Amino acid sequence: MKTELTITAKPRLTRGKNEARRLRVQGLTPAIVYGAGQESVAVAVNPKEVAKILHSGSGFNTIFYLSMDGDHTPVMIVDHQNDPIKDSLLHVDLKRIDLTKPIEVKIPVVVTGEPKGVKLQGGLLEVIKREIEIECLPNEIPEHFTVDVTELMIGQNVRAGAIPLAENMKLISPNEQVIAHVIAMRVEEVEPAAADAAAVAPTTAEPEVIKKGKKEEEAPEEKKKK
Repeated sequence: MKTELTITAKPRLTRGKNEARRLRVQGLTPAIVYGAGQESVAVAVNPKEVAKILHSGSGFNTIFYLSMDGDHTPVMIVDHQNDPIKDSLLHVDLKRIDLTKPIEVKIPVVVTGEPKGVKLQGGLLEVIKREIEIECLPNEIPEHFTVDVTELMIGQNVRAGAIPLAENMKLISPNEQVIAHVIAMRVEEVEPAAADAAAVAPTTAEPEVIKKGKKEEEAPEEKKKK
């Protein structure tokens, strides 16, 4: 998505951790610009302006102009690093964009509507994928795609191939990739109470075990009479 936003960049003559610290003290963030068959260039940019782009609706897909030494170059943010504690911007990777050539971008997919399979059948809507990848001209990058799931019943889904694209757009994601579907709710099986189980289970008496022992001694014979 192209905008008329312009960010001013300053060239960096040196690189390294010390130089990066000095830039951050000055309120700037080190960055690198590359692509379009040209050499990479180390620059410094205003972190607040970059953060504004990152938090916009188009985010990484925003194409803006980088102004440096009288040149205005269309670029995109490819990657960035934030401080894990302060959440301040540490570094930015910028890629030069040729506005006449198609590029591959990932576009968010927004799911709208309440499926009939949820409302009437008690099903559950699951969103499987929240973005698709397409190829298009830089000036034609959409902010997002909208998918209406109102008509979905249990067992039905919406796939990437069903999302309408503009004439000059090409789907890169697989056509069969599921975006969202409606499934039946799982019913947990209730285990029978122990007492009921005991009542149902047949009772078998344990056989009596008779231990073998010494034979009972016979009664002593009466003493012979003298």
